[in-house]
Formats: sequence, C-alpha cells, structure tokens
Amino acid sequence: MAKRGGFPGGIPGNMNNLMKQAQRMQRQMEETTKELEEKEYSAAAGGGAVTVTVSGKKEVVSVKLSEEVVDPDDIEMLEDLIVAATNEALRKMEEESQAAMAKLTGGLGGLGGGFPF
Repeated sequence: MAKRGGFPGGIPGNMNNLMKQAQRMQRQMEETTKELEEKEYSAAAGGGAVTVTVSGKKEVVSVKLSEEVVDPDDIEMLEDLIVAATNEALRKMEEESQAAMAKLTGGLGGLGGGFPF
C-alpha cells in the first residue's frame, strides 16, 4: 500500500531528532545550573565599606565590614549598606544565571518557552 501525504522519512524520525535535542539541552541546562550554583558573586556598598558575597544557590556566603563603617550610634546606616550590597550581589547572580540559560535555550525563556502547550 502506498504512503499518502507526510514527509520523506516520516514524523517518527523527526520526533526522534527532537527528543535527542531536548535531552541534550536538558543535560546542558543541568551542567550550567551546577556551574552557576558553584560560583560566588560579590558586591560592595558605601564605597567598599560593606562587601557581601552570595553563592549561586542564593545563600549569603560572607559579609565583610570595614572598621570605619561600624558606628554604634548609626546602626541603621550599616544595616542599609548590608541590604544594598546583598541585593546587588543577588542581582548579579540572577543576571548571569538568566543570560546563561537564555544562551542555552536560544532565548526561549526556559523550558516551554512560552509555547501554549
């Protein structure tokens, strides 16, 4: 019986290639995620008076304070500097993570990439 319609090689061949590509992309994403989690990101505030380092797992690794920023009469300023440095370090980590994933997915925005299914 003759084939009707379709593409040479049929859909199963194309589906197999698609599955291999998806598996390869998943492995690359897992490797990239692991690499990003092992990295550390630092940011400073107050002209370097406060430096905060976070991991790619979104955990604070260290907080370094210079002596001149430790003023018992102005604890609020120190708290603000710590918050600012922490937020900047987390922003750097997120930015690099998103850029690395976009590079792998071709800008699809992650798995599923906005496809309606």
